[in-house]
Amino acid sequence: MSEAQVKRSVHVIPLSRVYFGRRMNRADRAVRLVRKYVARHYKQAEKIVIDPLVNKFIWSRGREKPPRRVVVEIRYDPEEKTAKVLLARSPRKTKTA
Repeated sequence: MSEAQVKRSVHVIPLSRVYFGRRMNRADRAVRLVRKYVARHYKQAEKIVIDPLVNKFIWSRGREKPPRRVVVEIRYDPEEKTAKVLLARSPRKTKTA
């Protein structure tokens, strides 16, 4: 994979629509929604790889309360036709009581 041909772009993926369904599997649907979003924006991509940090960020508040949006960096390699989804910025620090 040559670094010169890899296309990088930052996207803010809204996950608020997963809140309209049942509460018990929202994080599952959020991960599927990220994959669907990338497939829609990179139609040529045959393989979509979601980084474990993105998955961990979505599941960070549990299965019932995923974050409302996630900022990701998508790296698309046209030679291998793969899109890799990475977390663009580190999650916010929360107060510990």
